[in-house]
Amino acid sequence: MIPRLKPPLGLHELLAAWSLLPRHSVARFEAAFAERMGQQHAVAFPYGRTGLVALLKALGLHGKEIICPAYTCVVVPHAIVTSGNTPVFVDSESGGFNMDLGAAQAAVTDNTAAVIATSIFGYPVDLDALAAFQAAHPQVTVIQDCAHSFDAAWQGRPVQREGMAAIFGLNVSKLLCSIFGGMVSLDDKKLHEKLLQEREAMLSGPGLGKGLRRLAYVNAAWPAFWGPVYGLVNRLERSGRLNRHVQYYDEARIDMPADYLVAMTQVEARVGLANLKRYPRTLRLRQEAAAHYFDHLESRPECVLPPQVQGATYSHFTVLVDEREVLLEAALDRGVQLGQLIEYNIPEMSAYGSGPADVFPRSAGYSRRSVNLPVWGGEQVAAKVLKRLEDLLPVR
Repeated sequence: MIPRLKPPLGLHELLAAWSLLPRHSVARFEAAFAERMGQQHAVAFPYGRTGLVALLKALGLHGKEIICPAYTCVVVPHAIVTSGNTPVFVDSESGGFNMDLGAAQAAVTDNTAAVIATSIFGYPVDLDALAAFQAAHPQVTVIQDCAHSFDAAWQGRPVQREGMAAIFGLNVSKLLCSIFGGMVSLDDKKLHEKLLQEREAMLSGPGLGKGLRRLAYVNAAWPAFWGPVYGLVNRLERSGRLNRHVQYYDEARIDMPADYLVAMTQVEARVGLANLKRYPRTLRLRQEAAAHYFDHLESRPECVLPPQVQGATYSHFTVLVDEREVLLEAALDRGVQLGQLIEYNIPEMSAYGSGPADVFPRSAGYSRRSVNLPVWGGEQVAAKVLKRLEDLLPVR
């Protein structure tokens, strides 16, 4: 079985998780992460969404409108609501998965305080369009959501550096992994100090129990995605027996993880530090896989390829198909698990009002048609995927 994803973990990370040294691993991870992203500061959190809550509070935002994509990970509006603010949704751009920044300008009101500029699936947000937004609305704070993209670049300009701060997720599905965890990177010294104060006020210490649970998780994750084992894991996942481990949202509820206010553990920080060394290879493999798919797949109305954008990091290679469930099942029969993140249009969720699909038509369409091809294994795995699925996809 070729899994839809495979955490970028190896023996180096496993040994780091078990190490008792060095001390102060969280601070060291923050410093190394900031250096990697080319910024002055980074602040670690138990989840990226926790970091967003803390950032909005550090910015002094409460009772404000925060613009964000309708087509994004649902944890973003959940964090906005948790911070005491209101998400304002905007549809996706034409020809791409990111938010339509022209439509975002039209969504600004007197109560708008921030915009979340998300680089979905590793596609860099259009920084020229974002600059036009900022010029028109200088009072609106720009926050970069880099949970998928990390250091994706728009025409050579890293997106995480364009804005007041950037947020990152660090779970096992991300390009850079610390088991769980999140990070906020920024350059502003005063905001950094406020963010540290907010974290101190919000979070409790992780304690031994959380550290042991994270240690157990990384030990389980390492072999679970090995091909011969993953077939069993997939059957358990499809049966619903792993829901409490893999299901991250309930469309009827706005909630946060039970431990979202418990600080990052030293175990996670040690894994993150080790994984930073692997990051260049992880990124290279994903870009190689994407290049292989672009070279060997033909875009057709029933299977539309994503845009080919220089500077994209390709956390996902997302195609749009007409019969998603049929393709997913047929691929499984051939030993390939395809993904379907993000399979919802947030404003249609009951937690956000059960709105009609035609209000955000592009987001609604993407949520129903998107399928992700495996990118974790570089060109070699991508070639195997296409060989197994050559009768299902428009292979050249």
